[in-house]
Amino acid sequence: MLDDQRQVSVTEARARPADGASGGALDRDVLDLGRAAPGRDDETARKPDAAAADPDQDQAKQGDGTEEAGDARRPGILRRHPFAFLFGALAVAALCVGIFFYWLLYMHPYEGTDDAFVDARSISIQPKVGGYLVAVPVTDNQHVEGGQVLFQIDRRDYEIAREQAQAQVQADEAAIKNIDAQIQAQNANIDVSKAQVATAEAALKFAQEDAARYKDLADRGSGSIQQSQSATSTLQQRQAALQSANASVVAAQKQIGSLQAQRASTEAQLARDKAQVEQAELNLGYTTVRSVQAGRIVRLSGGIGQLAQAGQSLSMFVPDDIWVTANFKETQISDMRPGQPVAIAIDAYPDRKIRGTVASVQPGSGTAFSLLPAQNATGNYVKVTQRIPVKILVKDWPTDVAIGPGMSVVPTVTVR
Repeated sequence: MLDDQRQVSVTEARARPADGASGGALDRDVLDLGRAAPGRDDETARKPDAAAADPDQDQAKQGDGTEEAGDARRPGILRRHPFAFLFGALAVAALCVGIFFYWLLYMHPYEGTDDAFVDARSISIQPKVGGYLVAVPVTDNQHVEGGQVLFQIDRRDYEIAREQAQAQVQADEAAIKNIDAQIQAQNANIDVSKAQVATAEAALKFAQEDAARYKDLADRGSGSIQQSQSATSTLQQRQAALQSANASVVAAQKQIGSLQAQRASTEAQLARDKAQVEQAELNLGYTTVRSVQAGRIVRLSGGIGQLAQAGQSLSMFVPDDIWVTANFKETQISDMRPGQPVAIAIDAYPDRKIRGTVASVQPGSGTAFSLLPAQNATGNYVKVTQRIPVKILVKDWPTDVAIGPGMSVVPTVTVR
């Protein structure tokens, strides 16, 4: 009879697999009663109500079996939530498209670097001449215009040197005038000597004729020998006088040559003294140190009463002509050309946006022009991406803030 009940229970369980936990527990109780037949051990036979004493455990076991069967027949999550998966796929696709367009619009056309700074050709203010500083009309970090006085050195020593040079020039000019007067006097002496030559020639001619006449008379016996000898002596005297007059003319002419040489030497000395006057005037002008262009005075060290030596640094000068030197990686300059626009952000003033243009790209890396360039012809060479300096010009720098060499900037160049 128990076997018949168990078969009926199994048949009902197969016919109703989706019944509640109570039906499963009832069938399990019936089966357990059937299992309590005389074929089981003594302990189980003596405790026929052991299964009934823990109904929750039997219900849990029956429920697990039911859930496993239900999970096997339940549809997948994709079939249960198709729209959620569709919206998620669309969101991922939209995100990818947005990232691509962001890269295409905001990253691909630009090249930037944070290895950039404001640069300028700063110079040291050094006087050309030495002396005591009597005036310093500027102060630290002051902006000055071109031609403005920066330092004033005592002028008295250089004024005296100029006056001495001018006096020497005047003496040279007077010496040249004296030599010119001597040359004119010597020309007059030459004229006198030439007149004496003419007189001597005339007297010689008369003496020659007179000597010939007396000789002819003496030869014919009409004249005395003494008269002939006297005429011959007079002729010789006139010849000597003519030679002396000619020698005087030559000596006077040579004296003019000597005077002309003296004049040339004095003229050379005059030119030297005039150069000394110009040098003295230059030195006098160097006592006033002026700015050659607009800029700012930095690190002022000269003060009133200080003995400034020639070549001594009194301050640093930063011109208004400044630019940006950006060290881009060599892999960033393939599309970089002069004239491309640049957006510049200054670290000190992040709210200021400055526009510039690429002026030039240095033909070589920064290390190639250093004091000790790298020698890559070694056995332990390691390739390192080099930095290429790029000069960026800015037309309109902000005037209400202080911008100077060494300040960090971040340039972004539009290269595509």
